[in-house]
Amino acid sequence: MRIAHCALAGLALASSAAKSEESLPPVELVRVDKSARTITLFVDGRAVKTYAGIQLGGAPQGHKRFEGDERTPEGRYSIDARNPQSAYHLSLRISYPNARDRAYAATHGRSPGGDIFIHGQPNALPLGRLPGDWTDGCIALSNAEMDELWQAIADGTPIEIIP
Repeated sequence: MRIAHCALAGLALASSAAKSEESLPPVELVRVDKSARTITLFVDGRAVKTYAGIQLGGAPQGHKRFEGDERTPEGRYSIDARNPQSAYHLSLRISYPNARDRAYAATHGRSPGGDIFIHGQPNALPLGRLPGDWTDGCIALSNAEMDELWQAIADGTPIEIIP
């Protein structure tokens, strides 16, 4: 089941950080390894937590080039906003597309797309996880994992997404 959702994850973006108690130290770098299906959080140059079994877009191999290609971007971006009222539990927006992404799409007469997020599971879903890769290019985790990321990752945190 494919869910066109990335824009829904971005509804009602809020720039302020959540105010509840943090369980992880503030993260300095987020690394997403698409082939390993992991997100690793770094503090002081060392890995402090890894989340396995992340879910990606329906066509996870390769860098996102165009709107609707169902790929997750690759490269260096940042977390640039957060949405506490996401249709997908909570969501952290990734700064895709950058200038290079926009230029590439423009040379092909296409839109690069946007609204790429790290987020939880659909709010309409009973507690649990959808199976397989179901996003339109976003990165999905369990709601409990998303709660931890929400607390540990501030706006402006660099994110590196590797193939």
